[in-house]
Amino acid sequence: MNTLHLKTGDTAVVLSGKEKGKQGKVLSVNPKKGMVVVEGVNMITCHQKPRRQGETGGIVKREGALRACKLMKVCPKCGKPTRPAAKILENGQKVAVCKKCGETI
Repeated sequence: MNTLHLKTGDTAVVLSGKEKGKQGKVLSVNPKKGMVVVEGVNMITCHQKPRRQGETGGIVKREGALRACKLMKVCPKCGKPTRPAAKILENGQKVAVCKKCGETI
């Protein structure tokens, strides 16, 4: 089982590829494959057939998955992309810390 630096609900920025520089909220994470789906990034076109009678089919746009290594977490305090550092508090709890501003993420 792989661990990722991103979690659902975080804000992420794209580091490389045609979508470079775009930001969005993380919708889902698949640690086994190392893939992440980000809101408004890597939009793909799906041709959808109507499944039930009365339902309409058509062309639907939705977000595609990206490799987690192409994304970086954005600090909610300073708004800059950062690689979070791990810090252990006095009570033994492990938290993520922004390397740019030093605040807990």
